[in-house]
Amino acid sequence: MIWFIAALGAAILCGVAGQLLLKEGAGAADFVSQLFRPTTIIGLGFYALAALLYIVALRKIPVSIAFPSVSLSYVVVAIAGHFLWNEPFGLTQIGGLALICAGVFVLSQA
Repeated sequence: MIWFIAALGAAILCGVAGQLLLKEGAGAADFVSQLFRPTTIIGLGFYALAALLYIVALRKIPVSIAFPSVSLSYVVVAIAGHFLWNEPFGLTQIGGLALICAGVFVLSQA
């Protein structure tokens, strides 16, 4: 079971990496040039890897646990977005992210 939990964790981390790379690629002048930026291409690759790892995780982890767990990536991306691009991170964001963490915790107790 530990390998499937590790696959889920790796899927979450790959999804985070993909999201952050896509955000970095969004600084292109137009959409077409954004598609061909290395950060965009690598970010899409991370998303593909995340999907493959998620498939592995679903072999033993119920989707009712695995899918909400992926929402932990929102927490990591929001914090990284604040530090990398100075995006907002006030009480509203903290409250929302705390609710996400609480929900994942409650579901993991089932």
